[in-house]
Amino acid sequence: MSKFVYTQENEQEFQRLLKKYPKSDSMMLPALWLVQEQLGWVSPEAMLFVAEKLGKPPIEVHSVTSFYTMFNLKPIGTHHIELCKTLSCMLMGSRDLKKHIKDTIGIEPGQTSVDGLFHLTEVECMGACGGAPALALNGKYHEKITCSGLDELVKECKSCK
Repeated sequence: MSKFVYTQENEQEFQRLLKKYPKSDSMMLPALWLVQEQLGWVSPEAMLFVAEKLGKPPIEVHSVTSFYTMFNLKPIGTHHIELCKTLSCMLMGSRDLKKHIKDTIGIEPGQTSVDGLFHLTEVECMGACGGAPALALNGKYHEKITCSGLDELVKECKSCK
């Protein structure tokens, strides 16, 4: 098992945030975000690292990480598609988008494409009901997205390999 450590930049950011959130409970989410930004997911080794840095029992870090669906507990594809599944988006076409993703990329929620390029997650309300259906691709929100618009985004991702 390889030992996880922050990059130099992430360690500096951790130290900066530590001044802002001096209580270890407050610092848990930012510390985990730094891990996920670095790895793309939160590995067991990284959870142990965060526990040690914050002086917390590893089970507490695991509990927080597994409670919040925004943290990935396993490696995901290079490009993360987060599709809103709540009512406004569903009524405006998110089900069609989900089917289109299955038909074109070959994945369903929770899966990563065979080529490792795409991962699909269904998420609760993205707060973009007026722009439904909404999805985020690599953290960037797209509203009133259509199947052809999604195809364009996928094409752009594939060209950036």
